Amino acid sequence: MLPTPTPFDQDFGLVADMIRLHARQDPARLALVDARDRLDYGELDATMDRVAAALQRDGVRSGESIAICAAASVNYAAVFLGALRAGVVVAPLAPGETAKSLAGMLADSGARRLFVDDSTAASFGATSDVPRTMLDGGSASGALETWLAPRGSVPHDVVIAADAPFNIIYSSGTTGTPKGIVQPHAMRWAQVRRGGGAYGFGADATTLLATPLYSNTTLVVFLPSLAWGGTVVLMARFAAEGYLRLAEAHRVTHTMLVPVQYQRIMAEPAFDRFDLSSYRMKFCTSAPFAAALKADVLARWPGGLVEFYGMTEGGGSCALLAHQHPDKLHTVGQPMDGHDIRLVDDDGRQVAPGAIGEIVGRSGSMMLGYHRQAAKTRDAEWTSPEGLRFIRTGDVGRFDADGFLMLLDRKKDMIISGGFNIYPSDLEAVLREHAVVAEASVVGVPSARWGETPVAFVVVRRPTPDSPVAGAAAEGADLLAWFNARVGKTQRLAALHIVDELPRSAIGKVLKRELRERHAATGS
Repeated sequence: MLPTPTPFDQDFGLVADMIRLHARQDPARLALVDARDRLDYGELDATMDRVAAALQRDGVRSGESIAICAAASVNYAAVFLGALRAGVVVAPLAPGETAKSLAGMLADSGARRLFVDDSTAASFGATSDVPRTMLDGGSASGALETWLAPRGSVPHDVVIAADAPFNIIYSSGTTGTPKGIVQPHAMRWAQVRRGGGAYGFGADATTLLATPLYSNTTLVVFLPSLAWGGTVVLMARFAAEGYLRLAEAHRVTHTMLVPVQYQRIMAEPAFDRFDLSSYRMKFCTSAPFAAALKADVLARWPGGLVEFYGMTEGGGSCALLAHQHPDKLHTVGQPMDGHDIRLVDDDGRQVAPGAIGEIVGRSGSMMLGYHRQAAKTRDAEWTSPEGLRFIRTGDVGRFDADGFLMLLDRKKDMIISGGFNIYPSDLEAVLREHAVVAEASVVGVPSARWGETPVAFVVVRRPTPDSPVAGAAAEGADLLAWFNARVGKTQRLAALHIVDELPRSAIGKVLKRELRERHAATGS
């Protein structure tokens, strides 16, 4: 007898339609929970209709965008999902960015409306002409309940194509406008479809998320959890013991955490006192995941452990089912089904089996491109001999004899701190704004707390008659404080060294490896 077809057998579908299906089949099933609110599927579906109808009332058309900048909450999730029902593109912005960076991202996204909460409203000031709605303001003017269409409202139907934009995820940045990664509905559907098989999502699943909703890390689990009819518990701010309490209370089955969160949870003195026997699958991505930490999670935390390797831009991804391959914990796993991952040299030629090369990938999960940045989109792509489009990762690795990918280094100098990407060039540009800074170089160094953390090396200007800046008297601590007051929390420097000169190669390239070694030698 043939198995009964499900909506996930379709080549393409919509997350919003799946939520509608669950609302009709079991409206009282719990969908979303946070510290203050909860919505069952019937209520979530109705709220999504009210959001979609309100956007259409305000003239926001399918294909246009809104922005959300807030802590994770039930209201945040409902607005995000309701916008999708109207075919509206969502640009989730990181609250930890600077006001300047947030303004740049808001403008770049072309958002027709901005949704904020009490913790983020001040970051946008009063000068932005983008209408805004408070997610946590009760029934006051400008609050969500006041803005929503009346209860019982139904939006006009819209046709959403597979290649229509789903969201714009912005890379981290502190100057100018970070790159907006445009992901299509087809990419999200491909991620959703794989959730119910080996990963065990379903109506009886409960997912605990302690990473923010503006992060692609969160969305790759948040969306499948709801599309498959499960419950999602949102934690606005991570704390190891608080996470464990929620996990036990809600009988959690699934979670997504970044490595530094796993590290803090496993180090929690009370860890072994909590009942975590309900867990089926734990996920990790976004930063290097130490083999020893993976082994500790496998030994002490029930359920499977899956590490994803990939990019927000999409392309090819690997998955390490650590519970099935405990001898491969030093790798990031094998290419996922339907994912083509290759290694290329500096000239763009595929390397021989077993050789080292830059990782490029292709799959059904690929960005449309960088928003309004065609040249940078082309730079991120590699075309295979067959004429197929791949996405470059900037990472260097090699496959072992069993087809497991080992990461060796990052071709780019990106720093991953607490699961978030930090680009040294952005930090260096801020440092150079200071009058005494002649040159600056930022590198990532190991951090027990964050995995990696940025450290700066600065050459100060020498005083001259035309420019009597007391550069030689500049204090590293003062410059460090000046810098950290001007950037987002995730970009703050852990240390700043004033040096006479930066080490360079014969062709003038700064030798960042030497800077890392120099920092390690100082012990600070």
